[in-house]
Amino acid sequence: MILSGIADEAGKAIEEQIEAHRKLGWNHIEIRNVNSVNLTRVSENDFEKIRGKLDEAGMQVSCLGSEIANWARKISGDFKTDEEDLKRAIPRMKKLNTKYIRVMSYPNDGMGESEWHEEVLKRLRELTNIAEGEGVILAHENCSGWGGVSAENCRTLTEEIGSASFKVLFDTGNPPAEGQDSWDFYNTIRKYIVYVHIKDSRREGDSTIFTLPGEGAGRVRDIVADLKSSGYEGILSIEPHLSAVVHEGKEAEDGSQASEVYVNYGRQIEKVLNEI
Repeated sequence: MILSGIADEAGKAIEEQIEAHRKLGWNHIEIRNVNSVNLTRVSENDFEKIRGKLDEAGMQVSCLGSEIANWARKISGDFKTDEEDLKRAIPRMKKLNTKYIRVMSYPNDGMGESEWHEEVLKRLRELTNIAEGEGVILAHENCSGWGGVSAENCRTLTEEIGSASFKVLFDTGNPPAEGQDSWDFYNTIRKYIVYVHIKDSRREGDSTIFTLPGEGAGRVRDIVADLKSSGYEGILSIEPHLSAVVHEGKEAEDGSQASEVYVNYGRQIEKVLNEI
């Protein structure tokens, strides 16, 4: 298995993100935001500067963490925004030599269950058609949207789309945050998983508490052990949510604290792997 991480949780600047991965000794990195702007939306000039920094550091981008269909883009929004983001992202993915782009499946906005499902399916099929033509993979995270409501929804959506260009990005810490069981969720969609986010969490009353991997209810040790025993050789990408929680507007601050927390989290998942 290959270790990576959503680097904007270590710092806003690309230099800070790269430095955290250097401290960990990792040469894979998952890029989402740089200086608080998603990589699909930075200017072409800024993108080339970022790419140059990554190349100089010998960093391989494991995934592009897009905003497509995410927590901020409800099903009632303009589909063209997502379509344009994907079309803008693909040339950048090719320049970065990465095949995965993280997507979600549209939070509801007052639609009935059936109507919401059908509109999500329609939109993601169209995006998948674009991905198929370009040889990239939409990695659907079990997070905001119809496919994150339950493991059955996630499996149903993947099977209905039925494409090698639409697979599952499983996040270990999202199920307990939503009152779901991570182990059950994992086993329901296991055969469709192509990428894994390592996050851990537990519920305390109405609040979600994010923890080091293996210290919450995300069944991180069990899931990683099962992945290893079943021959998974893909990415484990850390998303600590300790110094930064992007969907809550909490970003990594400049300086050493966020990086220190991020690196410590990376060391912890290395420890879990070694123990397994």
